[in-house]
Amino acid sequence: MWRPRLIESARMKYLGIVEALEADIRSAKVARGDRLPPQRAIAEALGVDLTTVTRAFNEARRRGLVEAQAGRGTFISEKLDGSAAAERIQPLLDLSMNIPPQPSEVDFRKIVPSGIAGLLSSPRGLLSLHYQESTGAEADRQIAASRLAQWVEGVTADRIVIAGGAQSALFALCDLLLTRGDMIAAGAMTYPGLKAVAFQKGLVLEPLEMDDKGIIPDAFEKACRDRAPKALYVIPSIDNPTTATLPEDRRRALAAIARKHDVTIIEDDPYAPLRAERAPALAELAPDITWHLATLSKCATPALRVAYVVAPSAKKALRLAGVLRATILMAPPLMSALASRWITDGTLEQITRAIRAENAQRQKLAAAIMSDVAFAADPQGHHLWLRLPEHWRASDFAEHADRAGVSIVPSSAFAVTPHPIEAVRISLGVAPDRGALEDGLTLLAGLIAQPPLGSKAVV
Repeated sequence: MWRPRLIESARMKYLGIVEALEADIRSAKVARGDRLPPQRAIAEALGVDLTTVTRAFNEARRRGLVEAQAGRGTFISEKLDGSAAAERIQPLLDLSMNIPPQPSEVDFRKIVPSGIAGLLSSPRGLLSLHYQESTGAEADRQIAASRLAQWVEGVTADRIVIAGGAQSALFALCDLLLTRGDMIAAGAMTYPGLKAVAFQKGLVLEPLEMDDKGIIPDAFEKACRDRAPKALYVIPSIDNPTTATLPEDRRRALAAIARKHDVTIIEDDPYAPLRAERAPALAELAPDITWHLATLSKCATPALRVAYVVAPSAKKALRLAGVLRATILMAPPLMSALASRWITDGTLEQITRAIRAENAQRQKLAAAIMSDVAFAADPQGHHLWLRLPEHWRASDFAEHADRAGVSIVPSSAFAVTPHPIEAVRISLGVAPDRGALEDGLTLLAGLIAQPPLGSKAVV
């Protein structure tokens, strides 16, 4: 059995444990198949806390040095070659992708194939395998209008375009509305997909100051006076990454400012179906200047590559369809038809309701584990926005978390400003179950409390 020790020169204590273990494997002090002492015994022997040892075990597994055997303990890996270190594997738990959880009561392995089989066996089902108009099939747009009316009052099918996911729709919108060098105003922290589109299209992003309620209208007013942006990009509900939801008065203020300065609004609202309370969409408050984007990836599954765009008019919807025709041609007809079927028979609402409930449980779990940490969250949302204490920089924290076996996203991924706040986004949905999520959050909570060796306060 390995005799625990720690290499003091390591950057962090948990890495000192891993490096000591790897060195002992290289020097044949321990061999393949040897058993490691229990984590608590190692913690006591080295005078460190249990979280540090847990992180060391996670890192050792990632390096391929050890393997756990259920009910027996942890052993030196039998698969090690002479150099002892194996290739690095993926993080043990990915909390970086902001996707909805898969609730236990929703079995996608059953409802997806049965839904498609039902479609194809219907009298006109094979039409879902044909080419369709770039706007989307008329029947699908009618069904989409009936659904979207819950959040955008007055929407009609002739104003709807169906796209193959929100990202392709966002790219098409920017291609239609803006030219190289044009400016888009957006929150100082914004969706990375917008940053990617702006880079590809040569657009300029103008950061707007935000608070816990989202974009501050006065900041948008000042940007309009001083910088004359052509468009405003906003996520009004459960903002990604800040989790803020714009209250109604702020929505009305932003709409009024945009109209005053002739600014087009791009309203990206994938999370609205998750919120129990309804707030008027900007597309409802200013329908003539707003393009409303609603994807199903956050309230159902990202595999359902369907997004609905509500244009200011039927004429403008056809113009957007022209851009889509030149890029993706059309949304996947089979997926569009499946989405329509799920809307009609209530399956989509059942999925969304189950996701909303699971999110609420995961948020309660996160609040309990992160009780000593300052973070923002929505009770029905997928993610947390965690402000870090002074001894951590976001990039360093994300790197150390990754090495410990949990992948998260630092604020730099969302920043429009050159010097963003020190924060990270933690996504709760991708964890396969609450047990795995609890392990990952517990590790992160322990990591936050322990500054890296040799660190100084960030000022």
